[in-house]
Amino acid sequence: MSRIENAFKNKKAFIPFITCGDPDIATTQEVVKEAIKNGADLIELGIPFSDPTAEGPVIQEASLRALNGGMTTDKAFSLAESIRKTTDVPLVFMTYANVVFSYGGDKFMSRCKEVGVDGIILPDLPFEEKEEFLSVCKKYDIALISLIAPTSQDRIEMIAKEAEGFIYLVSSLGVTGERSKITTDIDQIVKAIKNVTNVPCAVGFGISNPEQAGRMAAMADGVIVGSAIVKKIAQYGKDSAKEVGNFVSQLSTAVHNANR
Repeated sequence: MSRIENAFKNKKAFIPFITCGDPDIATTQEVVKEAIKNGADLIELGIPFSDPTAEGPVIQEASLRALNGGMTTDKAFSLAESIRKTTDVPLVFMTYANVVFSYGGDKFMSRCKEVGVDGIILPDLPFEEKEEFLSVCKKYDIALISLIAPTSQDRIEMIAKEAEGFIYLVSSLGVTGERSKITTDIDQIVKAIKNVTNVPCAVGFGISNPEQAGRMAAMADGVIVGSAIVKKIAQYGKDSAKEVGNFVSQLSTAVHNANR
């Protein structure tokens, strides 16, 4: 059983998103450590990019802080390698196709394998154009995580059938960021996905508090929270690890206690 499969085994999975190098590498490592200690089942690590088209202002600003602090793709690999030494919790990179392309696809995925990264999310990679990346992901046994959006509709079955690792179900239209209300019919989309695959489905985008997290977890296999966590890191800076840990504890408890 892969580490990603294990994260969803017999429970709902809570997945925090954390930008590598925001505000610095040492803080990221401490934040990840606290997140795992407080119930995170899988860690999504963002490799910062200068033009993060799927991100709202909170994560855009985190990427800018990290890049201004000297964060690089190589340093993200070193960070992941260091985290892997102390945990078996799955690690997934979230970045953009250009980051992988400019680094070199084969080199990028081989490094993922070496340092213990289990999967990659490329939000700007259209499903129809994924083959170029998929072949090298398969070569190194790295899960290429598929995204399904509320607008996917007729494409849900096509995307879900080929999904691996887990499916990232985008809860709302637009970019990442906290939302007071999620109006998408998540339950209907999850049911459509479940009709064609047993690959777990985790909901992300806009989830910002334990109540929302619990509600989404009741419909899906997992919940992803990004901007609300990144906002705490922006607020507390180098002292953010404990604050994030407390927040993750509340979110993960809500997710783990949710019943379908």
